[in-house]
Amino acid sequence: MATSLVKYIGGLRTEATHIQSNTKIITDAPLDNHGKGEAFSPTDLMATSLANCMLTIMGIKANTEGMTGIDGTIAEVTKVMASDPRRVSEIHIHLKFPKNKYTEKEKKIYENVAHTCPVAKSLHPDLKQVITIEW
Repeated sequence: MATSLVKYIGGLRTEATHIQSNTKIITDAPLDNHGKGEAFSPTDLMATSLANCMLTIMGIKANTEGMTGIDGTIAEVTKVMASDPRRVSEIHIHLKFPKNKYTEKEKKIYENVAHTCPVAKSLHPDLKQVITIEW
């Protein structure tokens, strides 16, 4: 079964529909590539999905391992573009955990998850992933 349907709606925009939930996402070309920048660009979504994946897998770990929870954790995402060919060359993610008292073991587990979540492992090895963590 398909995961999503993506429709070009004109004006350098697309509408993606998640089939199972019917949730919709609009994308727009970025300002530096002929767009209006009024929504996530496809490359913004790619960079953002890395942070979404990290936090999701951390939440799963917290639940299954009985670890200190991560509710309220924020991921600040910065995408760096390169040219010739135009591509994402770096994704910087700064994770800001709530001021809970995480054990050293929990910190190591969460750090490992940040570097080994499915999206991190699916991106090309030439794409630099810079992950920083604020406890």
